[in-house]
Amino acid sequence: MGSHLSGWVSFREHTRVNSRERQGLVQLRAGHSLVDLVPVDGQLGRAGGAPPGAEGRNLDHFCFRVEPFDAVAVHQHLEAFGVAAGPVESRYGAEGVGPSIYVTDPEGNVVELKGPPPGD
Repeated sequence: MGSHLSGWVSFREHTRVNSRERQGLVQLRAGHSLVDLVPVDGQLGRAGGAPPGAEGRNLDHFCFRVEPFDAVAVHQHLEAFGVAAGPVESRYGAEGVGPSIYVTDPEGNVVELKGPPPGD
């Protein structure tokens, strides 16, 4: 089972391991897990707001794999607890493209609830 973590970072050019310039991020793998590093001076980084510090955050979102993934049941469960959930969208993650739902926790962190890729 994979998971991934995305964050805003400031790092030197020589530390880049696996660059996905088109998406504006660097991806690191640890087993089945995926860590996205978003340079603060790149297109995605600038869109994320201020770099880490008093006015900015260094975590874009974190992700939990949900199995089995039933979008209607997930929305109903969250709604029962007063949690607003975003729409189901197809997003890329540690195991490829699959359905996901974004929610925001009480501290303002974005949490992705991710289903398996098609055919998995």
